[in-house]
Amino acid sequence: MRILIVEDNRTNLMVLKGIVERMAGTSVAAFLDPVEALAATASETFDLVLVDYTMPRMDGRTFIERLRLKTDYRHVPVVMITGESDRQVRLDAITAGATDFLNKPIDPIELKARITNLLALRQSQLDLADRAEWLAREVKNATRHLTDREEEVIWRLSRALEYRDGGTGDHISRVATVARLIAEGMGLEPEQSRIIYLSAPLHDIGKVAIPDAILSKPGRLDEAELAVMRSHVPIGTRILSDGSSDLIRCASRIARSHHERWDGFGYPDGLSGEAIPLEGRIVAVADVFDALCTERPYKPAWPIEDARKEIGRNAGTHFDPNCVAAFERRWPTIKALYEPGRVVAAA
Repeated sequence: MRILIVEDNRTNLMVLKGIVERMAGTSVAAFLDPVEALAATASETFDLVLVDYTMPRMDGRTFIERLRLKTDYRHVPVVMITGESDRQVRLDAITAGATDFLNKPIDPIELKARITNLLALRQSQLDLADRAEWLAREVKNATRHLTDREEEVIWRLSRALEYRDGGTGDHISRVATVARLIAEGMGLEPEQSRIIYLSAPLHDIGKVAIPDAILSKPGRLDEAELAVMRSHVPIGTRILSDGSSDLIRCASRIARSHHERWDGFGYPDGLSGEAIPLEGRIVAVADVFDALCTERPYKPAWPIEDARKEIGRNAGTHFDPNCVAAFERRWPTIKALYEPGRVVAAA
């Protein structure tokens, strides 16, 4: 293990270095100047530090204080070497972060015993850190495995619903991707944008309970049919209610709120402005835009630029203006999703 010795007296430094180097499994870096020694700790993490108390340019207490400010040295054992018997000196050293003390003149047997014990402590620290790092990796891998399975179920369920609704699964992929692009354009954190991306495919999950005759009707829905169609929102909310994961809870908010309008004339709750969950406001833009660009039994697909203009015209009425602004900021990427032959795959 690597040991740092800082002692301004050359003779004392050589004596200490000679004793420590003869101990098995150790190597020593010795410094007369505490400032140079402190600089050396920036590029190397030593396993044990021996530092004299009385030195020019920087005393031992100040050296320890500055050493402890370094993240890698918060737990490294530090031994203060002093000829002072003043109790206050020791209290100051302990306050600064000293682990142990050695009195001058140095007793070689005591020095070896203390170094042996402190290096054993250091080895235990390193072993514990390695174990903690291994456990963190294992937990991360296990969590990633569970998350992957959760995501797979969501995508497969969403695609099954999309096929039932007369699509091919491309709609949910595009809505999810556009929603993520809008979230990123609004400056949301990467994890929040990812959650929205994975939750968006479930926005119409309630349509699983809507009769095929209404889902696939080629003409406009009458009032009774429209009421049945709109019931997919509370149905979807019930399907996704009481979720234990962030993803499902976000999906539930989206399912409930993606048909609300910024001006308060949406459904089912008539929410307006920022009372509408942010995820619902984002998915509302993505869903309507893709619906306009997609051929349905009751309408042809709109040209992409016409759909873009429609989103812009409805900023501040149907849509959150901030979401529309983010949509515009990410427009070149969004437009590329709708190039002929482009397939948007779930990530």
